[in-house]
Amino acid sequence: MRPLTEEETKAVFEKLANYIGKNLVHMIDRDEDDAYCFRLHKDRVYYLPLPMLNLATSIARPNLISLGTCMGKFSKTGKFKLGVTSLDWLAKYAKYKVWIKPSGELPFLYGNHVAKAHLGRITEDTPEHQGVVVFNMSDVPLGFGVTARSTLDTRKLEPTGIIVFHQADVGEFLRDEDTMF
Repeated sequence: MRPLTEEETKAVFEKLANYIGKNLVHMIDRDEDDAYCFRLHKDRVYYLPLPMLNLATSIARPNLISLGTCMGKFSKTGKFKLGVTSLDWLAKYAKYKVWIKPSGELPFLYGNHVAKAHLGRITEDTPEHQGVVVFNMSDVPLGFGVTARSTLDTRKLEPTGIIVFHQADVGEFLRDEDTMF
């Protein structure tokens, strides 16, 4: 477990900023008693409290499997991909949100994009190609994706048009169970 390099930090923060915008400051600058940090272990980026990091120093690296919240992982080409395990933090600080109707929950959890027919609400002034967190109508985070159209363009769209491109959802744990770890 080591700190992120300059390039790795830039890649992680750019991806997080696409979803939470300026609220990224709230994840980084926290109170002293509630300080968190980002660490890299086996190509995965973890977000964990400093006291937990101090306790983890007593565990040998080969024996350490996971620590804190896995925010995502780096691919072989060096690109950072957010994981569904980061959903709790993304939902807490998300700048743009999308709520889907109960009829659209299951298709989204099966890995499909969000169609206009399934759209319940959307944050005002959401731009095109912006990272959004997808909630059900009871405010339970289901996953995240990227908007296909801006808020203004969605009003003119037909019911079968795609509003949000699917990126990750909580159903991944069941679909990709054998390849997750």
